[in-house]
Amino acid sequence: MINLLDLVIAIPAIGFLIALVIPRAMEKFIRIFALGFSLLAFVVSLGLVAGLQSGHAGQQFVTNAVWIQNPEIRYHVGIDGLSLWLIILTTFLTPIAVLLSWNSIHERSKEFFALLLLLEFGLVGVFASWDLFLFYVFWEIVLVPMYFLIGIWGHERRIYATVKFFLYTMTGSVLMLAAIIFLYGQAGTFDYVTILEQLASGRILLTHTQETLLFLAFFLAFAIKVPLFPLHTWLPDAHVEAPTAGSVMLASVMLKMGTYGLVRFCLPMFPTAARENAPWIAILAIIGIVYGALVAMVQPNMKKLVAYSSVSHLGFVVLGIFSFTQMGLDGAVYQMLNHGISTGALFLMVGFLYERRHSLEISSFGGVATAAPWMATLFLITTLASIGLPTLNNFIGEFLVLQGAAQANFSWSVFASLGVIFSACYMLWLYQRVFFGALSDEVKHHMPELSVREWACALPLVVMMVWMGMYSQSFLPSVSETNAAILNGSKMTTPVRAGLAGGGSHAR
Repeated sequence: MINLLDLVIAIPAIGFLIALVIPRAMEKFIRIFALGFSLLAFVVSLGLVAGLQSGHAGQQFVTNAVWIQNPEIRYHVGIDGLSLWLIILTTFLTPIAVLLSWNSIHERSKEFFALLLLLEFGLVGVFASWDLFLFYVFWEIVLVPMYFLIGIWGHERRIYATVKFFLYTMTGSVLMLAAIIFLYGQAGTFDYVTILEQLASGRILLTHTQETLLFLAFFLAFAIKVPLFPLHTWLPDAHVEAPTAGSVMLASVMLKMGTYGLVRFCLPMFPTAARENAPWIAILAIIGIVYGALVAMVQPNMKKLVAYSSVSHLGFVVLGIFSFTQMGLDGAVYQMLNHGISTGALFLMVGFLYERRHSLEISSFGGVATAAPWMATLFLITTLASIGLPTLNNFIGEFLVLQGAAQANFSWSVFASLGVIFSACYMLWLYQRVFFGALSDEVKHHMPELSVREWACALPLVVMMVWMGMYSQSFLPSVSETNAAILNGSKMTTPVRAGLAGGGSHAR
């Protein structure tokens, strides 16, 4: 029987297939069609929120059927408090990405909007899959539309950025596939739930070396996608060259595939290896937090600045995950959602500026607040959310992560908090240079106020920043239930003692 989750997965796939047969000349209809299907997927996905049962940390909206007989690969999908909000984030942002590209994509628009729907299909599938092979299929599906979105509709160095993005991602994916195949050889199935049960019951016995190597294979694939320092170098190039909608979807949702994978697969399947490797992973996360912020501070290009800010912000997510505390893990998952909203909004606002000035260089602007005060207002709210101002969304996630990190190792929290300070420096400096100062005639003549379409893109994101900052309990209870089950089920409340100089209070 088809349930709501099956519909959420199927709607963008059906939209993609129909879009392929629409005549290319019907450009306006293609845009309306893509917007309609993406909005339909979002509306249906809201039913998942309404139907999610509280107090139940396991799978809900489950479909588990045989897909391929030999080897047995199952179409096993479901959601819990971890995957639900990432699916909602995907369906929420896809219509915004379509609307954002309404006037900026003129060549091959049919293919562009079809690929956005295919991207949505792959992303929802990644967050819903409970069969390792099915998960890998969706993981690779996501790579295809993003490859073409950057490679065809990107800027001058798009081929270089696309190839770099592809090679980095595929390297990690191949290692993950090898680990999945090894687990299949041990368990006789790709079903994730069955594999977890066999690991817990001792029917699958992994040596210390095997568990460590399997953990590292999965971890590397996810760390590249995050991206975690020093595997981050593909991200700034991809962001700078991608069209605005591509940057929004890449930063807001695609990067969360990596952090989601760490929580969903690395921690429950390989708890001992995860604990043993936590100190150096946490150190890399902290280096990424500080390094990303410092490099963002000296960027002359707005998109590169926001890209390096992502490296810094996602370092907080990884640190929270490997703190192995309830508060840290809750903060990490919440920060995934926060980053998707606030950084997506930053790329969206940068896209508005680019459409007017056809430049991403900060030096090409100045005095924009005089010419477009409403744009300056929305950009300021987004800036304050990004730096973690209380009452806006990022504050909640960063606060929880730092609290959880302090419980695990106080020095981690001290060093990581530098990223909060630095983020205020580079974001406020960016805002000052772009929106204040003398208004040149060239900027004045190319800086109209926000259009109705642009308001429709930006306003939902601003509303979510305030909502998530003021009413975090709309989201956190279901997240906490799932995270508690992950921590308890894999016995990961063991204290993490090693790390940067000094100890601290530890998780119990």
